[in-house]
Amino acid sequence: MLCAVALAAVAARGLAGGGPENVFVVVNPNSPDSLAVANAFVACRDVPPINIFMLPWKGGGESTSMEVFRREIMTPIVRAIDARRLSGQIDCIAYSSDFPVRIDFTAELSPELAKRDAFPSASLTGLTMLYSVLQGGPVSWLDAESNDYYRLPAANGVPDTTLGFRGWYGWGPRGELLEAGGTRYLLAVMLGVTSGKANSVREVAACLRSSAAADGTRPTGTVYLMSNSDIRSTTRSGVFAATAKALESLGVKAEIASGTLPARRKDVAGLTTGTASFDWKASGSTILPGAICENLTSFGGVFSGSTGQTPLSEFLRAGAAGSCGTVIEPFSIQAKFPHPAIHVHYARGANLAESFYQSVRSPYQLLVVGDPLCQPWAVIPQVEVVTAPDSQVLDPGARLSGKIELEPRASMPEGRSADRFELFVDGMRFTSCGAGQWLTLDTRGMADGHHELRVVAIDASPLETQGRRIIPVTFDNAGRTLELSVEPRRVRPGGTVRVAVKGAGIEGAVVFAMGRVLGRTSGAEATVEVPADLLGRGRVAIRAAGRAGPQPADAVNADPVFVEILD
Repeated sequence: MLCAVALAAVAARGLAGGGPENVFVVVNPNSPDSLAVANAFVACRDVPPINIFMLPWKGGGESTSMEVFRREIMTPIVRAIDARRLSGQIDCIAYSSDFPVRIDFTAELSPELAKRDAFPSASLTGLTMLYSVLQGGPVSWLDAESNDYYRLPAANGVPDTTLGFRGWYGWGPRGELLEAGGTRYLLAVMLGVTSGKANSVREVAACLRSSAAADGTRPTGTVYLMSNSDIRSTTRSGVFAATAKALESLGVKAEIASGTLPARRKDVAGLTTGTASFDWKASGSTILPGAICENLTSFGGVFSGSTGQTPLSEFLRAGAAGSCGTVIEPFSIQAKFPHPAIHVHYARGANLAESFYQSVRSPYQLLVVGDPLCQPWAVIPQVEVVTAPDSQVLDPGARLSGKIELEPRASMPEGRSADRFELFVDGMRFTSCGAGQWLTLDTRGMADGHHELRVVAIDASPLETQGRRIIPVTFDNAGRTLELSVEPRRVRPGGTVRVAVKGAGIEGAVVFAMGRVLGRTSGAEATVEVPADLLGRGRVAIRAAGRAGPQPADAVNADPVFVEILD
């Protein structure tokens, strides 16, 4: 059943991905930490509410079985994507904290395979990425070449190409992008881990904020490739010279340095190392915003117990945008860890999630943690939207009615151009057009009141980098109105938020936030009391929708109101 649902979830062909509209955020509503981490990411990245999925989980943050993972995590996710009609636009699953990082597949193994696999476990993100093959038998995900999105190295040891990722793309065994057939994937990350020896919510939120601010900044720091005699280093050091040369050709400084960590360097824009344990603070070095820092060792993705090894969370604590670590003993096998060319993909403009999965051939044991959308070296289109044919800039707060034509425009450096544009209404892809064409929007079949238009420009390069303009507007066709007020605007955990709705031409309203209903009202005016703990710590948008009948045009949306739940 999972296989059938998964295929249905990606069958509709979308045109592009790589932005907040293409990330499905999975949140554990039973966990205050999970709510807080998700709130931080949604606020930083302007993730639309329809892309937020509350998935109750009470099994702890350490491990679960493959059977439970399929039934209680993966199947509900792909079903929710399909039910919300987002299957053509979702490319990445971003788990908030307090989901199991390790999946035990002992019961899935045949006796013959069980004798050969002493460590039958996978990571949450690795199996999610490989979701489409989970029903194909254990060999499917244990395959040392299971990820066909991986970019095969050229003769010099570094891949020649870096490609943007889309959930509907099919990939062939040599990494070729196929128009039909092939294997499909979903990029997968955890936004943060907040249990055991991992990070605090404040640390995760700070990383997410600095990562979002790093987009397109082209950091002037150095990528350090650390060389030492440990097998954790020698497994990958053979391609350090070619990697450094490729980075230099892109205008990014690279240095092959001896040891385990760069010493007293204030410009760490990326790091590949190999050591059992390290003390970042003692190194005296500084990680720049947006940096990928990762370490080849056995238990970098283990946050409980005593392993004698430093977990990946140490890099995030020091300011990295993302890192990774295996959740069980993987042995020193290059295919299970990022190829050093991860930094080349990143420097070419790929985002963090794309860079990780283009560089890991066998990701099933690897836990990837960080901001999937971070892209410090991307050339991001700047978008403007004007109404056609009068060429008036569409400003925030504009009142729209009837059928309108929008002309999207994108500016990019010389030699780069936008290939196409997409229009999203309240987070759902509505229509698209080519460069120089218009987007048509008929507001008459939609709810009155508040809506959010997103016009996304997609770069014509193989990276398909996105830029966007987000414009809150008001549709006004039927004369319905709905006002939303919230008191207090700042409240501590354990407190209560009073949400009042008042409308004209409605029979009742629904109040909601972060993908869940907070209350329902009848009549044109009512108040709902919401426990602050339902919202989670951080900045949260509370929304309301009123209804006077069964059709979409019988509804009206209120302007959202933002509240802050204090630590």
